[in-house]
Amino acid sequence: MSAGYNSPMNAPIPAHRPIQALPDQLISQIAAGEVVERPSAVVKELLENALDAGSTQITVRLEEGGVKRIAITDNGRGIPPEQLPLALARHATSKISSLHDLENVNTLGFRGEALASIAAVAAVSVTSRTADAAHAWEIVGSHHGTVAPSSGALGTTIDVQDLYFNTPARRKFLKSEQTEYGHCAEVVRRIALARPDVSFTLSHNGRTIDQWNVCEMAKRSAHILGNDFAEARLPIDESAGPLRIHGYAGLPTASKARADGQFFYVNGRYVRDKLLVHAVRAAYQDVLHGDRFPSYVLALDLDPALVDVNVHPSKIEVRFRDSRAVHQFVFHAVQRALAQTSATAFGSVPAPLTAGDIGGGTSTWRREHEQTSFGAQLATFSPSPYPAGSRWDAPGVAQTTDSYGALFASTPGQPITQMQQPIVSAQAMSNDEYPLGFALAQLHGIYILAQNTKGLVLIDMHAAHERILYEQLKTALDAQVDGQDMQVQQLLIPVTFFADAVEVGTAQENQDTLRKLGFDIGALSPTTLAVRSVPVLLKNADAQTLARDVLRDVREFGGSRVLIERRNELLGTLACHTAVRANRILTVPEMNALLRQMESTERADQCNHGRPTWVQLEISALDKLFLRGQ
Repeated sequence: MSAGYNSPMNAPIPAHRPIQALPDQLISQIAAGEVVERPSAVVKELLENALDAGSTQITVRLEEGGVKRIAITDNGRGIPPEQLPLALARHATSKISSLHDLENVNTLGFRGEALASIAAVAAVSVTSRTADAAHAWEIVGSHHGTVAPSSGALGTTIDVQDLYFNTPARRKFLKSEQTEYGHCAEVVRRIALARPDVSFTLSHNGRTIDQWNVCEMAKRSAHILGNDFAEARLPIDESAGPLRIHGYAGLPTASKARADGQFFYVNGRYVRDKLLVHAVRAAYQDVLHGDRFPSYVLALDLDPALVDVNVHPSKIEVRFRDSRAVHQFVFHAVQRALAQTSATAFGSVPAPLTAGDIGGGTSTWRREHEQTSFGAQLATFSPSPYPAGSRWDAPGVAQTTDSYGALFASTPGQPITQMQQPIVSAQAMSNDEYPLGFALAQLHGIYILAQNTKGLVLIDMHAAHERILYEQLKTALDAQVDGQDMQVQQLLIPVTFFADAVEVGTAQENQDTLRKLGFDIGALSPTTLAVRSVPVLLKNADAQTLARDVLRDVREFGGSRVLIERRNELLGTLACHTAVRANRILTVPEMNALLRQMESTERADQCNHGRPTWVQLEISALDKLFLRGQ
């Protein structure tokens, strides 16, 4: 320990001082510590004020990462000269005037503390002109400053210079110029992404860095997130009662190693909310590989009375009145969009081939005649994954009263049968109604080579078949339990474990929810919980770990996806073990049947682990490989 340093343990007791009111300047500087953490916080607050003023054009000028200067100009309504002092006063605002307004906030700013906090730690000037004013007016410094005539167009310019000039200790905590600029630019990007109806210009040290003109959301998101996102995204626009979600969810194949492509807005406000993040992440669970992060731009609109934005000084967090309903709405909306990740998601449904499409001695080649070595599981577009004559029938529903047990009772076999190989004509090969085309050959017993109108398609046959079986198993299980009570397994000896007060309280307050999920979790004492029953499907899982996970989800999200996640893990394992293995020699009709199944299966673009099941090599790319036309 360095000399002269007093730790909290041996520090001298401070002298007694009387309680006294803090001076206004010190109060403002303390408040600024919460609101103005760094230059990017200033940019955020000023941009939100500009949007609240009805601006359609905003210019952001930065110098030295925003530390030396932040100047934001808008073409909004402007501020009348008599109100300019109030604009710099603490807790003065035009956006709320009562508790009712606070509980129904529909503006980005509402506390009336941003400008006052900024003025407490920087040199600030405000120049503004309203539509009915002959010229602009300016105030410098604080609300005690003099309002004087000035020049300027309709709107407001707020110029912030020498941030933290009077609080050097805070200035020492700032990072390099480039780092601070990066944070400021990210704030501008987030806000510009939410408002494609407003044009934004960003400059740094006198050089224009970015400019976004008024456009549609599709174009604005492509500009900000890049062409890779624009070419691999799914549109979302769903409503349910007072809730609406719209925007774009990136395809799983466009996932990233970092979560820097995730933008979520609530009533136009960018938020980082763990409930919303969890809902989206859960929707991607079936299609995302490993530790990859999806990219998305999603906006949730709802009645302001149903969400509390007055949770954190930075307004980056929100609290929903009915968190469970919001979580489920967002989860299902994104999940339904991701279900479209198949070759036919944006095209027409494949139609059966006619006699004219097939050469040779085969008169027709319809779906019901596509018998393959997978047995009945590839006989139709929605086949049973089990051999004909077994206790399983199409579409894979077990003929048993046990909704869960039969699904895991045995591993279905896959008899190999041979059939005559039809000859596919050139007309069929060029049919746009079959996005994956038609099989040509098998490569190393692993990949299927197919030809479509664009060029060559490569398919990982095991990964593709795994996804097909997985979706069929989920559909079969859902069909069995639909409308039925959750089947539970009573534990012969209840599993008891130590629990903290929060876990005990959660169990006691959510008995109905837990019973619907198939759990009987009760308190034996203020520090002990007992698990008396679990869902049949998860009867072999560790009851204590499962109970803790369920209680955590119920507490944080109002419900639990643990059951579905664990169930899907088991179904995924079964599908993986059941799917056709490498080095299984397939006939051309067998390969074609697999392609048709992929085209009609949800999420068929990825296997259960999030890896792609097929890739497209266009003719132009093949021509480039062989230098054709050069």
